[in-house]
Amino acid sequence: MRSAQQMRRAGASYPHTFVTDSLCCVSRSSFFTGQYPHQTGVRTNTSNQGTSMLGGWPAYDTHGNPERAFNVRLQQAGYTTSFVGKFLNEYEWVPGRALPPVVPGWSTFEAVFGSAYDGWDYASTEVVDQRLQVVDHPAPPATASDAEKDRAYAGAVIGDRALDLVRQGEAGDAPYFLEVSVYAPHNRTQPEGYYPGDPLFPPMFRDRAGERSCGRVACSKLTVDDLPGFHDDRRDNRPRALDGSRARAWNTVPTLSASVAERDLRDRARMAQSADRMVQRILRTVGPDTYVVLTSDNGFHLGQDGLGRGKGTPYDTDVRVPLLVTGPGVVPGKRREVTSNIDLAPTFEELAGLAPVPYRSGLSLVPTLTQPRLVRQSYAFLEHTQQTLTGDDPDAAFTGAELDRIPSFTAIRSRTALLARFDLDPRRGHTSWGYEFYDYRRDPFERRNTFASPRSKPQVDALMARLTAFDGCRERGAQPVSDACRALRQ
Repeated sequence: MRSAQQMRRAGASYPHTFVTDSLCCVSRSSFFTGQYPHQTGVRTNTSNQGTSMLGGWPAYDTHGNPERAFNVRLQQAGYTTSFVGKFLNEYEWVPGRALPPVVPGWSTFEAVFGSAYDGWDYASTEVVDQRLQVVDHPAPPATASDAEKDRAYAGAVIGDRALDLVRQGEAGDAPYFLEVSVYAPHNRTQPEGYYPGDPLFPPMFRDRAGERSCGRVACSKLTVDDLPGFHDDRRDNRPRALDGSRARAWNTVPTLSASVAERDLRDRARMAQSADRMVQRILRTVGPDTYVVLTSDNGFHLGQDGLGRGKGTPYDTDVRVPLLVTGPGVVPGKRREVTSNIDLAPTFEELAGLAPVPYRSGLSLVPTLTQPRLVRQSYAFLEHTQQTLTGDDPDAAFTGAELDRIPSFTAIRSRTALLARFDLDPRRGHTSWGYEFYDYRRDPFERRNTFASPRSKPQVDALMARLTAFDGCRERGAQPVSDACRALRQ
């Protein structure tokens, strides 16, 4: 995106940034709280319609996360706090049902419900006198002009409202925090698009045609060659048992065809243009004393590593996300610090002059904003729970069992390597460990599992020791995190 390139030139970029889990609700819970999934209790996207407290808004709320979120402390410190856009899975409303509760810590809270996945005809929230109210956003008829449809597009409406809130914040007397969360480039969730011909990844109409509709790179030049690992033979990725023997292969279903992967890649690039324009508008509007942070809650795979279409793996496609920061005093350049989305909550708190709270596992990145060469963290930990334990994921209409078949895992990631421990037995109360190790210095992607290779043993042993120690970090909720657990990322 042009805005991302602008931020990279002007500010700090963190190329080694990873999410605790490449699932949106799990990742966002970590973002708000600065905690791992085992601390938040949010382990999947959904709660299986309230029957399980493993995921979605029900898990987030039940485990006390709204009160531990960083925005609560910012508001208490005198900040005007605003949210607009996609919030958490199952924080939803449909006509005839009760509204969800008001989320604490937000001066303005305008959550756009999941009906916006398809781009049009959705609802959002506003808070009036401490009561949640619904705002309808009807879609123009199919006969309307493309321009009229684009004005009603969820990304455009979110962007327009975000600019209103930025202007209010810049003009106000109090310091302000604003989170803007767009749906792009997420796929639609209904079998049919809202308008005839809508692709699986529906962009604005202005971005649907022309070589430059994909942004800085011509659409025709976006091919499977831009999906590292697309052609890889996955048979040598099979997990290994601790003794080096072959464990159960879990990635066995047919992958995407090249034509489908290229189509989806180009449509996702087209969807990203609305987000790009929004970020550019924000950058032009904010003042010199305002920090702007650009990041994401997860990556996405399109046929790489022999997979299908989706997320949820520990692989680079899914867990590496952008992190760019501009603002007062930020020294431009790349950072070598290994960062995680749990580091953002304490970062925002330190920027607001607040002392860290003991239950956050993340570490503030503020010192690295002015010291590009500072490295305090070299590892990130990942946790994932197999979605079959809850089901009913919004991606299921187009990814099928893709997310269901990815096993639960705990993993550790460095700048150059990944060690993942999969539980290959999906039954509750049963475990069957399988391991995968990848050295990115030798392979640009997860080309071959070298866990059992003698050459990999020193690295595997070192990462295994940290992974085993991380197993002992079982703090929950507001329990303080031990110094020993914090030191595992150093």
